[in-house]
Amino acid sequence: MKIAVLDDYQKAFHRLACPQRLNAHQVVVFHENEKDPEKLVARLNDVEAVILTQERTAVPRQLLDRLPDLRIIAQTGSHREHIDVSACTEKGIVVAAVEHGPSYSTAELTWALILASRRHIAEEVRQLRAGVWQSTVGTVVRGTTLAVYGLGQIGSAVAQVGRAFGMDITCWGRASSKEKAIAAGYHVPDSRQAFFETADILSLHVPLSSETTGLVTAADLARMKPSALLVNTSRARLIEDGALVAALRKGRPGFAAVDVFEDEPVLAGNHPLLGMPNVICTPHLGGIVWETFEFMYGHAIDNILAFASNKPTHVYNPDVLARLRR
Repeated sequence: MKIAVLDDYQKAFHRLACPQRLNAHQVVVFHENEKDPEKLVARLNDVEAVILTQERTAVPRQLLDRLPDLRIIAQTGSHREHIDVSACTEKGIVVAAVEHGPSYSTAELTWALILASRRHIAEEVRQLRAGVWQSTVGTVVRGTTLAVYGLGQIGSAVAQVGRAFGMDITCWGRASSKEKAIAAGYHVPDSRQAFFETADILSLHVPLSSETTGLVTAADLARMKPSALLVNTSRARLIEDGALVAALRKGRPGFAAVDVFEDEPVLAGNHPLLGMPNVICTPHLGGIVWETFEFMYGHAIDNILAFASNKPTHVYNPDVLARLRR
């Protein structure tokens, strides 16, 4: 099969061990993200399999209509909102995904952002390079309240580190998160309002879906302390459109650390958060580690090889199996 790998920004794919399993196939790797539909069609017009790197490229019906040779989309990870799965099923295209992957790298980045913000690391590095010695005063996290919204794998790991730092952990989310929080000995506030009002550091760890888009509202943010830090290493659209920028300008919360944006990649510094002195921004680095790449691409390759052997696995749209493209 001819296989295309999209959005390998770091040119990492061929430095991994797993691509060697594709030596019997024709593989083409694209490093730059392409938003232009015509150019994207030109890249993929004779491709039978596509490996999508996270959600960097959307696959709408309009694109699928113009890819008659495409037979399988292998997603690196569990997110599928960027793929028109119904259109894939109609056209006989398999969508294969990995339900669960490593979570520690995102939890680690969350803590890197928390500590960098509380100790003004980015500013101190910039000032030191400019010849200035000690220009800020930091804040300890011990004894403060870490509010974790969503207690899945990542949220749980973040909370455990917070506990080790001597923080008070509060949790919010659906019933399953609250039950896990109580079992772990964390505090579940009496209300959503109290969850936001009492947070010194609030970290979001909720999967993005149609139900969770805009989950955090402007009213929620307005309840936060002027000294509070909001951290988002999950998905930008969990927060109501435009609400975070407006809230930071008003001073509630006073600080933010974000790894995710509404439309990625963000190029040429083209986002209002990048110009705000009370915000630390990173370019969606949560899963950008070699271990996660080996896992993600490795499972995507496994799914393609299983499909090529007429034994498709991890099929998200099983109804397609009755109408596969040949």
